[in-house]
Amino acid sequence: MKNRIIILATIVIGAFALLAFTVPQEKKKGGPWEIPAEYKTMENTYKGDASLEKYGKQLYAKHCRSCHGNEGKGDGPKARNLDTDPGNFADAAWQNSVTDGELYYMSIMGRDDMPNYESKIVDDEERWAVINYVRSLKE
Repeated sequence: MKNRIIILATIVIGAFALLAFTVPQEKKKGGPWEIPAEYKTMENTYKGDASLEKYGKQLYAKHCRSCHGNEGKGDGPKARNLDTDPGNFADAAWQNSVTDGELYYMSIMGRDDMPNYESKIVDDEERWAVINYVRSLKE
């Protein structure tokens, strides 16, 4: 009887372990961002500055493309390994739902899988160049 219980327990544990590794897990959502008020109303002092577009694209390629993809659709090579959905910057509804200041906060401060870039992109003009480039991805 004791052997049957051990065998049955081993089968049940093995089945659960097998399911855990073979059933695709849905990506966790980070939930709504908690953005401080000062960022919600922050003005993009470089908005519409076309001279930053090329630089913003270079910074995006260096820091963002691996997760967010070439076109900002959240399909970069590292995206599948993330616990949170990297979002779709090309989505017009998403673009219209966030202010430049909110985008700045999300892009520079980060959270969860999104790293903090305060020490990697230190110049304010460079930070806004990335934001302006992300805005250009809107379809």
